[in-house]
Amino acid sequence: MAEPTKQDVIVGVDLGGTKILAGVFTPQLRLLQTSKLSTKSVRGFESVVERVARCVRDAADEADLSPKQIKAVGIGAPGAVDPAKGEVIFAPNLQWKNAPLQKELEKHLGIPVFIENDCNACTLGVHEVEMKAKPRNLLGIFLGTGIGGGLILDGRLFSGFNHTAGEIGHMVLEVGGPKCGCGNLGCFEALASRTAIFRELARRAKEGEKTVLTDFLQGGETITDLKSGDLRKALRRGDKLTEKVVESAAEYTGIAIANLANILGPEVIVLGGGVLDALEDEMMSIIVETARDYAMPGALKDVEIVASKLGDEAGITGAAVLARQQLKG
Repeated sequence: MAEPTKQDVIVGVDLGGTKILAGVFTPQLRLLQTSKLSTKSVRGFESVVERVARCVRDAADEADLSPKQIKAVGIGAPGAVDPAKGEVIFAPNLQWKNAPLQKELEKHLGIPVFIENDCNACTLGVHEVEMKAKPRNLLGIFLGTGIGGGLILDGRLFSGFNHTAGEIGHMVLEVGGPKCGCGNLGCFEALASRTAIFRELARRAKEGEKTVLTDFLQGGETITDLKSGDLRKALRRGDKLTEKVVESAAEYTGIAIANLANILGPEVIVLGGGVLDALEDEMMSIIVETARDYAMPGALKDVEIVASKLGDEAGITGAAVLARQQLKG
């Protein structure tokens, strides 16, 4: 249970295509309580904004706090985000274009709201809380339904001229490879995300290769409806097809890391996201070995490549860091 508190708090929100997670934090970034709601993005922008506001209030209520004690809300949103305008420029999995998220959410809550790309927020959370803000140059890579990243350069979040820096999921790794949701072929995301892994497994199962994943299906489900945890169960049951496909995704991740290390020269590379949370033991050694094989000599010397321990809390933690930074301004 959350400890009752009279102090002001900040709320971090992780807005995804399927769920909204809100966390109430002390100014020292100690998590007091969380609340979760489904996004229901098919209902449209206004409905999602209302659900985010409700999730924020629910989280405060769960922590036995009044909404008046919330000083600010930070929110990590998927897709391309313009933090200065407070807009989500493009979020394909929410079907948003130029959505004024900050302005509309402030109307609902009556308090300052700050927005950032979700993977940038996750990277902020990992850097500030998990790494105690020590690395000057850090690369965050998040393997989930899609693949995103974030960059800390010279101690600060770097989003680039058009606010799209860190979109590493759309780096092409295989010319003419599988089609990505962005429209290109052979993107990192089309080769190593959860969506890509299950799509490849479904394709090969349809062609007659055997997998125990079919044992996990219920009702009208297909392999692409399964979750990252099902991959772990299949691997523990010795499923050779799942092993091959997961190994391939890990190798592509290692190649991506090598390319990024050559370009950026990071001090620390942190991996997270639902796929890695579920399959850290199976993927990390392959990722690290492949990255070191493909990187330019010296590019990964003394560079740490580690899995984040924040798990599902990385997004809300980073969103709270964002709100705290903006309040200090």
